[in-house]
Amino acid sequence: QDLSTNRPGQAAREKAVELKRAAPVKTFIARALNVHTDERGFRVGADGEEEVGRRLRALGEGWHVIHAVPVGEKDSDIDHVVIGRPGVFTLNTKNHSKSKVWVAEHSFMVNRQKKEYLRNSRFEAERASKLLSAACGFDVSVEPIIVVMAAELTIKAQPTDVHVVGRKRISKWLSKRPPALTPERVEEIYGFARRDSTWRPGARPSG
Repeated sequence: QDLSTNRPGQAAREKAVELKRAAPVKTFIARALNVHTDERGFRVGADGEEEVGRRLRALGEGWHVIHAVPVGEKDSDIDHVVIGRPGVFTLNTKNHSKSKVWVAEHSFMVNRQKKEYLRNSRFEAERASKLLSAACGFDVSVEPIIVVMAAELTIKAQPTDVHVVGRKRISKWLSKRPPALTPERVEEIYGFARRDSTWRPGARPSG
């Protein structure tokens, strides 16, 4: 399967629709009462990924973006994988558009509640690096980015190994990164990254 045709937020949107169909009345009532449910979580997540996907369209020639990349045998996926001259990045979108987000070197807080986003993003990038390296046959370094949608974003200090970027700045931030890969290497990595068999090694290669 060619993952390059995936839509932003595709996996989260499909999950939200599935949950709504399974319990339409419950979903209607929960929405009316603004109750936090799994359906709401996937729906809001999909909204965020779609917004970031639109922002990433501003990237110029030489960039490749793959959305909703399924990883492993379970239902987990990477929101966006971005490949360009500056390198390879996994983007984890966090939609907290009505909340205050505060970030420090070792902390990520949403309305004063600590979230494990930094740890999860590190793991996501490390996993992506291992899978891409195995598929490509050479080491592929992957940097994690958390793209934040928030009513108020305060970055007291950037974490040392995870980039935290506001959604409005993401394309410009990526474009300003220094080159790390040749154009040929970018295309080579993209060729493997767009294959579902790269991310699910147990699956039969397509084509």
